[in-house]
Amino acid sequence: MKLGILLTNEHRLLSVAAMLDVFETVNRFHEEEKGTPYFKIYLLHFGDVSQTYSDYKLKNASNADTYDIVLIPAFKQDSMPIALQENRKWVSWLLNQYDSGAAVASFCTGAFLLASTGLLDNKPATTHINAEYAFANAFPNVRLQADAVVTEEDKIYTSGGATNSFHLMMRLIEIYCSRKMAVKAAKVFSIDLDRTQQSYFGTFAPIEDHGDELVKQTQEEIKKNFREANTIEEIITDVPASRRNLVRRFKQVTGITPIEYLQKTRIEAAKQLLEHSRQSIMEVMFESGYNDLKSFRSLFKKNVGMTPTAYREKFNNLVA
Repeated sequence: MKLGILLTNEHRLLSVAAMLDVFETVNRFHEEEKGTPYFKIYLLHFGDVSQTYSDYKLKNASNADTYDIVLIPAFKQDSMPIALQENRKWVSWLLNQYDSGAAVASFCTGAFLLASTGLLDNKPATTHINAEYAFANAFPNVRLQADAVVTEEDKIYTSGGATNSFHLMMRLIEIYCSRKMAVKAAKVFSIDLDRTQQSYFGTFAPIEDHGDELVKQTQEEIKKNFREANTIEEIITDVPASRRNLVRRFKQVTGITPIEYLQKTRIEAAKQLLEHSRQSIMEVMFESGYNDLKSFRSLFKKNVGMTPTAYREKFNNLVA
């Protein structure tokens, strides 16, 4: 099968390296069993290519060539607007490949480029958990499943951040090679095939340099008063705007409502305490602005994907 890996502008070297490592390993396994590699791997580019890839089969992207599978790597952190601008030429190429029968898969923030083609409209998608709000704002027609590890529909695939990329590659190997080969590769790369969510890896780090002073003031008020205030109305009393107008502008800028922002701020505070302190669950609850244990546990599990106790056991090495 012809496998094309896009060398997009601003791509992460680690993302491409992981793809090469996994699929070259599968080729080695297949050669040992059948005598020939399973995939013909091409690194596709427009124009100049870094010397980093001089030892690989480089090929100029052309509509004259078609591929069975096309992989879009992750982009460098904080390069998204520039990356999309610099990679516009890939959009029509990807559409042509898909129309010619190729499966298209994006890894981590590579989903932004895939979504730019329109191929993800009305389809499920995931991306890096910390990029969910930016993605949702940029592509409202995509059915974002922020906590998903992998999504797939109509030969369009996406994966979440970092190690979730390996889960997507194992899925592609299972589909295009065999379940046996996927399990063998998963063992080599120490991948737990049963992981189905990534929410507990996320960190609520909202953008604050968006240029809307009203929204920024609201964000600062929430950050300052989230522990003491009982309602969002108590927090925004000093913000010079009607509630309706504020909610509209706030969601437009941040991707969520002020109430949701308050809840996520509290949950993030609770996560930090669970990671780095020996405080009891009850103490963590009060410290993060909650006063009902049942409600706190329910909201924490809804946002994080596991209970406060399970989260502490996973990420806090201070507590035996």
